Order: sequence, then C-alpha cells, then structure tokens
Amino acid sequence: MFYERVKELRLSHKMSQVEFSHKISTSKQVISNWENDYATPALDMFQKICETFSVSADYLLGIESQNFLDVSGLSMEQIAHLQNIVNDLKAVNSEK
Repeated sequence: MFYERVKELRLSHKMSQVEFSHKISTSKQVISNWENDYATPALDMFQKICETFSVSADYLLGIESQNFLDVSGLSMEQIAHLQNIVNDLKAVNSEK
C-alpha cells in the first residue's frame, strides 16, 4: 500500500521523482525503489514524506483510507469556503 500511496501523492502534487527526491534530500533511485515496492524508507524519511504531503502515517501505510487537509491557521470562513469547493468537486465527480 505504501508504494501506491507515495506515487499517487507525488503525481497529485505534479512532482517528478527527481523533484520529490530533491525536496526530501534523497536520490531519484530511492524514490523509484519505494514506488516499485523494492524498498521502504527509514523512519526519518517516512516522516519527511508525511510532512511533504501533509498526510498522516496511517494514511501513507494504508491503515486509514481518508486523506485529511490541514486547515490549521485558517479562519472558519476560509475553512467553509474550502468545504464548498470540496462539495462542488464531489458533485462533479458523481456526475461522471
């Protein structure tokens, strides 16, 4: 599950393996190995991945199926606006 989630997150953030590797101070080959399920990251790297994509370790490991958006620091009005956007996107997806 990890290898699927890390690739999905990287692609959803429109990052190449090279860009992602630079962001977390590792090599493209390491990213490729993770995404192909040939290796797993050390704990410090695992933490960097979670921080980079603002996801929980449980989500990254597939224990939790929902991904949460960190809205700390936003006003209630801003959070409500984001919720409206999410609702609109869900409605569009359900129409497909």
